[in-house]
Amino acid sequence: MESASVPSNEHASTTGSNANSSSVRAKCDPAWDHVTEELKDGKSSYRCIHCGKSYKGGGINRMKRHLAGIKGDVAAYLKNKQKKDQEASNYSPLEDSPEFEDVQEITPRGRGLGRGNRSGPCSFPSKSNLGKRKVGDIGNYFAPRTTPGAQPSIKSVLAGKEKKWKVDMAVARWMYDACIPINVVNSSYYQPMFNAVASYGPGYRGPNYHALRVPLLREAKREVQLIVDSHRSYWADTGCTLMADGWTDTRHRTLINFLVYCPKGIIFIRSVDASDFVKDAINLSNLFDEIVSWVGPASIVHLVTDNAANYVAAGRILCGKYRNISWSPCAAHCLNLIFKEIGKMDHVAKLAKRASKITVFIYNHVALQAWLRTRKNWTEIVRPGPTRFATTFIALGSLKEHKHDLQALVTSKFYIESRYAKDKKAKAVVKIILDNQFWNDCHVIVHIM
Repeated sequence: MESASVPSNEHASTTGSNANSSSVRAKCDPAWDHVTEELKDGKSSYRCIHCGKSYKGGGINRMKRHLAGIKGDVAAYLKNKQKKDQEASNYSPLEDSPEFEDVQEITPRGRGLGRGNRSGPCSFPSKSNLGKRKVGDIGNYFAPRTTPGAQPSIKSVLAGKEKKWKVDMAVARWMYDACIPINVVNSSYYQPMFNAVASYGPGYRGPNYHALRVPLLREAKREVQLIVDSHRSYWADTGCTLMADGWTDTRHRTLINFLVYCPKGIIFIRSVDASDFVKDAINLSNLFDEIVSWVGPASIVHLVTDNAANYVAAGRILCGKYRNISWSPCAAHCLNLIFKEIGKMDHVAKLAKRASKITVFIYNHVALQAWLRTRKNWTEIVRPGPTRFATTFIALGSLKEHKHDLQALVTSKFYIESRYAKDKKAKAVVKIILDNQFWNDCHVIVHIM
């Protein structure tokens, strides 16, 4: 009999242990921080420590619904209801709230979390943070209001077209008064400027003359220097190409722009006035050596310069000093020299001279230009080329495209009855325009080039 009583006691002990452990797990719910339990007549009742409301039965799960403001079998947390009523009374259709910064849905997550684990991701918010959401990175997933095609805000829609028109006119007057080119609106910094002003709000005053000339310019220079430094960190890892671009300005000074290219991008580093020593290969190589020392000799693998004799000699001197650097001429400069040599050929030079007579005659008479511009799909004959010597061949191609328009002009009633038809130079131009051999030669040259 005694042996039979042992299992019974063990069973009772096990049952009690399970009940205690279940009670401990239940009390570890973070919601108990906001609820007190009271025993009345052997029945449990639960009271919210924030609003004082009491409920019988339902356990902690029912109180969670109360705290979260979930309607149903329990009344919503009083402060939640008061907050909603206050927001409804203060709502104005002219106010826009695109980023819902003050609202959060509190979703119970996880089970069996201990009271001491308050810093975990599933801990229940404190009283001060209840019903509020920390602003996160959700804004990164939505395009700004100023992005083309983005949905306009309620405030911007209600503002109306008239208010926007006034703002646009204020910007336009400033640009017209300061003679600012219209294409500045294509700058990547154009719209962000207005976004920054709008985010500041009313009362913003633009920077004055001194601010733009000294502190802001100094800060912009610092930002550019940071970009250069970020590229420099790549030069030692990937290697880079040093490019020397020589050119002549309107004051006939010989300037050399130094640029560095790497897989991350191209960076302008310096511009030097080399008018005094550009013809001397040794002095030119010393200048290149100075730039190489600044960039880092071990980082440079390639040097690109013009194909002029002085640059070629300077490149060879530099490559003799640094064995890891190879030199090559600029491909664009080589093509430019090729165009120059082709243009010197007798047949091409005569053809270009005859074509020049046509363009000079047309552009010296406004009436002839006006008649040609009435032609369908008309474009200007003379168009700038990427290089000086390529312009000649571009003009030949443009003339060939306008062959029928030019022939229609010189055979039209308008031209025959005009005073131009009796001019001696005009007759020579008409003869060229009606010469099929001239157009055949243009076709050959354009086809080859």
